[in-house]
Amino acid sequence: MNFGASPFGGLTTAVKNLILINVIFYVASLVFYGTFGFAIEDYLGLHLPTAEAFNPFQLVTYMFLHAYFSPAEGIIFFHLFFNMFALFMFGRMLEMVWGTKRFLIYYFVTGIGAAVVHILAQYIEVMPMMDAITHYLNNASPENLKAFLNEDIQIRSYEMKQQFNEFVQSYNQLIDNNPDKAIALSKEYMVQYRNGYLNSFITVGASGAVFGILLAFGMLFPNTQLMLLFPPIPIKAKYFVIIYGLIELFMGIRNFSMDNVAHWAHLGGMLFGFILIKYWKNRGIYY
Repeated sequence: MNFGASPFGGLTTAVKNLILINVIFYVASLVFYGTFGFAIEDYLGLHLPTAEAFNPFQLVTYMFLHAYFSPAEGIIFFHLFFNMFALFMFGRMLEMVWGTKRFLIYYFVTGIGAAVVHILAQYIEVMPMMDAITHYLNNASPENLKAFLNEDIQIRSYEMKQQFNEFVQSYNQLIDNNPDKAIALSKEYMVQYRNGYLNSFITVGASGAVFGILLAFGMLFPNTQLMLLFPPIPIKAKYFVIIYGLIELFMGIRNFSMDNVAHWAHLGGMLFGFILIKYWKNRGIYY
């Protein structure tokens, strides 16, 4: 989209530096992965708080990482591009109005708020698996193991697949001659699987903060005409924000199985942005 004949100026300080930092992290991700096989998102991407790989600083660092490679698609650039394009298009005007300090406060509050909402949504998603694992650990038996493997197990990474294959091989060797040891092994594997399953939920991207910026733009400049690229029609900012928010809500509720987009993070960024703007307004800080 574009603003048509827009008077909006060039890059502002915070927007420029945020884009620069995101690009640096993107290049570093490619270099570390391509050179050393080191996935930076395993350490700086957002994990569930109950995962072994979680660190509190990930609530901030995840905002500066983006998808960069997949075996099926190769190098991925559009995740970074669209987030930075939106930050450039909408963020600079907000920084001009609010100033750099207030804009950065808003950016990080919405980004962290997006992470919190996304984590809550993910816990709803993972709870059935956690319940199934707990049930097995409390009621370990060959029959219950078979039921878990047939109905519940999800292999979410290459490492988890390797661990599963090793477990199945060892378990099958033990179950006939030493069933007690086989069951003990299955419980050890179930703990290992739980850790791997929780660690496999990794979130990256500035989208939560960017959706917060989009919400703020719609509230501060509701009647600004935006020109969509697809379809190429004009639309007021307030309507664009409402429609986009409703689409994200629908996609989040539907939770399509092949959809890897963090829709609840997007909604979380908008929610925390709305709350912060209303808080500032109640304190007499107008825009």
